[in-house]
Amino acid sequence: MRAMSIAATGMLAQQMNVEVIANNLANMNTTAYKMQRAEFQDLLYQNIERPGSASADTGAVLPAGIQIGVGVRAAATYRITGQGNIATTGNPYDLAVNGKGYFHIQMPDGSDAYTRAGPFTLSPDGQLVTSKGYVVAPGISIPQDALSVTVNAVGQVQVMVAGQSSPQTLGQLELARFPNEGGLQAMGENLFTETAASGAVLTGLPGSPGFGTLQQGYLETSNVNAVQEITDLITAQRAYEMNSKVISAADQMLQITSKMS
Repeated sequence: MRAMSIAATGMLAQQMNVEVIANNLANMNTTAYKMQRAEFQDLLYQNIERPGSASADTGAVLPAGIQIGVGVRAAATYRITGQGNIATTGNPYDLAVNGKGYFHIQMPDGSDAYTRAGPFTLSPDGQLVTSKGYVVAPGISIPQDALSVTVNAVGQVQVMVAGQSSPQTLGQLELARFPNEGGLQAMGENLFTETAASGAVLTGLPGSPGFGTLQQGYLETSNVNAVQEITDLITAQRAYEMNSKVISAADQMLQITSKMS
């Protein structure tokens, strides 16, 4: 009775599907969160009669054969990297990427991380950092006597200092891109790291070909579509229920068989 084990794989697959949907809904208000989708594949087939094999001495072949599937498995949870909405905050240290690109973050252990979330702030020594205190590359320090801070669309950080008539440029922010953004390794805290699947990092100035621009005083919102997620949740729940009914039906069939002996 293969039906029980086949339906069990279906229930496990839908359980994982619901977990992915739950994570998307939990991160609806997470800055720059990119929703995920579960992808599934059918398992290996049992070939009782292989398609195309000889069916007679005359040379006739089986046009279809008999192949019995043994269930489903999770293949991947891929990330949908579409642009979220740009929401105004009024905070001069909040930055949003409008288009392609990630901010480059320097981790305390010297490694590199990347993020789309730009709710930045200042460290005690005036460096531009994330909410966790990680330095935003290339490590720009804002002087204490700065009257205003401006980050233009191409990533130049400028300040107005008392006694000066023109703004002073402190540094240049760069953006990073990857051939396969879905291959980045999620670390939590809105951070990603490079992997062999993502490909080597490509850096460039905001506004250059292939890179988005920066918007000061804005943040990118999550790209989760609540209506679509609820629809997918109901679909997954119904699929889970139907697989459970297959197990119940298979169990009843086995009971009938046992009563025959």
